Amino acid sequence: MNLTKRNLLKASGASLASLSIASSLNSNALAASTKDNRSASAGLLNNITTSSQAITAQERLDRISKAQILMQRQNIAAIIIEPGAAMDYFSGVQWWRSERLSALIIPREGAVAVVCPFFEEPSIRETLMVGEDVRVWQEHESPFEKIKQIFNDRKITSGLIGFEESVRYFALKGVMNSLPAMQHTSAEPVTRGCRMIKSHNELRLMHNANEVTLRAYAHVFSQLEVGMSSADVNALMASAQEELGGKNAWNMALINEASAFPHGTKQQQKIKQGSIVLMDCGCSVHGYQSDISRTFVMGEPSKHQESVWNTVRKGQEIAFEKAQVNVEAGKVDDAVRSFYQSLGFGPHYKLPGLSHRTGHGIGMEGHESVNFVRGEQEKLAAGMCFSNEPGIYIPGEFGVRLEDCIYITDKGPRWFTVPPASLSSPIGEIATLEMES
Repeated sequence: MNLTKRNLLKASGASLASLSIASSLNSNALAASTKDNRSASAGLLNNITTSSQAITAQERLDRISKAQILMQRQNIAAIIIEPGAAMDYFSGVQWWRSERLSALIIPREGAVAVVCPFFEEPSIRETLMVGEDVRVWQEHESPFEKIKQIFNDRKITSGLIGFEESVRYFALKGVMNSLPAMQHTSAEPVTRGCRMIKSHNELRLMHNANEVTLRAYAHVFSQLEVGMSSADVNALMASAQEELGGKNAWNMALINEASAFPHGTKQQQKIKQGSIVLMDCGCSVHGYQSDISRTFVMGEPSKHQESVWNTVRKGQEIAFEKAQVNVEAGKVDDAVRSFYQSLGFGPHYKLPGLSHRTGHGIGMEGHESVNFVRGEQEKLAAGMCFSNEPGIYIPGEFGVRLEDCIYITDKGPRWFTVPPASLSSPIGEIATLEMES
């Protein structure tokens, strides 16, 4: 079922999962966008995340068990993690970093422990889902002595301490000074080994987050008008994602020549007839991210705009088809660049062309390992998730980016959101989530 802009506004009760939302962004349709039909479109914005189930304590315990198996293989005695996505992933603790150290310690054997300032313990315990061992330090004390005590209690006196990749230097230095008989190494084989393969529950949450963002795009698309600024468009998208249940929404709208800057510019632009509107937006549902980009044209597109848009859409499809199990992730990027170069773009990262990698890993963070980038030798495996976003940017003119996230199954790649079919049908649709038992 294709939707015009006007009947999109009437379809507030319809499920986007069964719709291919399509309409041409032309001046006549936009002229019909009034305060009344804006109110009608609000019906599309019911919270769609209320039935989503957050990651349980048992799943976090299973993650810790997997980490300990990987630590045995890597001969790592314990790993240390500061607040952030990795700490949340294993423990549920949602906290921030400051000059006062808080840390999660996962030993190769035995129970995990947390170190934090005394006055922050009640806050830490609010989200801690696994373990009871919380060691606090007072303002005049050293947190590193508390970590040493945890190691001693678990009879860890020698070997390798793995540090999660984002742990700050002062923390690494303090720990190693307190435990001089031990050596430090990267915990990446453990943390990445766990986080890059998503469980069924993680895939469900990512699917829900992507649905929020795509529904929000459909709403915002129906509201675009000549004269709107990037700030106006961003405000619409932020509000839409929030009303649909997305958390920590982020939004970027690039208009006209600004769309040739992949991550934005200070140039102030407003929508006019013939404008390119490139949007890159996402949100989270129970900590799991979406990331979708769409490119619209106000009014009738030029042949050049439509040609570039179609080329980018083909680039997405090439990346998707290449992303098969056991293929090196870097080969996905190579395939897209080879196609673009055959059309005169590039070569490599040269403009006009694709100036960034074809895609990135995604999960609890918007950008995670592994990436679709030249030279990446990690082989694709079931459970990995990526963005697929091979944009083309033409300095001084415009840029086009279409971005949809994919997940790898034993049978090949699958879309979280199906990309739009054409520039006249620029939204796309929610894909059915496929998961092997």
